[in-house]
Amino acid sequence: MINSTQVSYFKLGAFFDTGVFRYLYFMIVMSLYIVIICTNLLLIVVICKNRSLHEPMYLFLCSLFVNELYGSTGLFPFLLVQILSDIHTVYASLCFIQIFSLHVYANVELFTLGVMSYDRYLAICYPLQYNTRMTSNKVAVLIASVWLFCVLHIVVVMSLSVPLQLCGNTIQKVYCDNYPIVKLACFDTTVNNIYGLVFMFTVLFGLIILNLYSYMMILKVCFSGSKQTRQKAVSTCTPHLASLINFSFGCFFEIVQSRFDMSSVPMMLRIILSLYFLTCQPIFNPLIYGLQMTKIRSLCKSLIFGKVM
Repeated sequence: MINSTQVSYFKLGAFFDTGVFRYLYFMIVMSLYIVIICTNLLLIVVICKNRSLHEPMYLFLCSLFVNELYGSTGLFPFLLVQILSDIHTVYASLCFIQIFSLHVYANVELFTLGVMSYDRYLAICYPLQYNTRMTSNKVAVLIASVWLFCVLHIVVVMSLSVPLQLCGNTIQKVYCDNYPIVKLACFDTTVNNIYGLVFMFTVLFGLIILNLYSYMMILKVCFSGSKQTRQKAVSTCTPHLASLINFSFGCFFEIVQSRFDMSSVPMMLRIILSLYFLTCQPIFNPLIYGLQMTKIRSLCKSLIFGKVM
């Protein structure tokens, strides 16, 4: 039996020998990481530098882009090292640090998208009261609360996972994740399961209800409102809705793969699905918002080319 005090490292069992193709994979992942850094950093600078973008929607977007940089940094450098490595192991302490980073990222992403749904609901359904309901102080409190709550939530998750006595040290993934480690536990993990279920049926379901209610009310206003109202709703809600659906599908793929036997699925497809929400969302968000939202797009062109387009 291997207990938690004896496990000094974890093996990443999803890696397989790719021969010389490892250098191709390394270049692809490195290029993706560089694009993510450049696009998200560009939009953060654009929002921070231009006072015309110091509005609730854009401040929430800025927090979202910061989170994309944070989550990518928790994954990509680690992944790049592992791609070139012959032995795919990671110290237990570094593994738990990565788990903390990636879970905070995923939770902040989900909660920020939920807050943005509420913001769009207020902007479209209550346009006259919007500025009094969504003040700069309230925006700051909402952003800080999202980050603080997510960090505290993952601290609780980690405090339940780290002390577990383990009967193995092989994780069937290309990065460290909490649930595969919990499945290695030698003894009962009822407390971990109860906490996860309570969180899912209260907080996560609450977020789902918030998103559904917000967009139901927005659709109601669109159908009964003017053409200008519909155009405003489409222009501001389409990128957010696309981002929310993309991230939800990525999380769904990851949950299904973690909870069910996927041995019949090709290994490469399993790896792609497990990385989807961690790699696609950080590049999807800046592209969809940068291309779809006219104000951000014009200011990005102005910053890049040094003139107002």
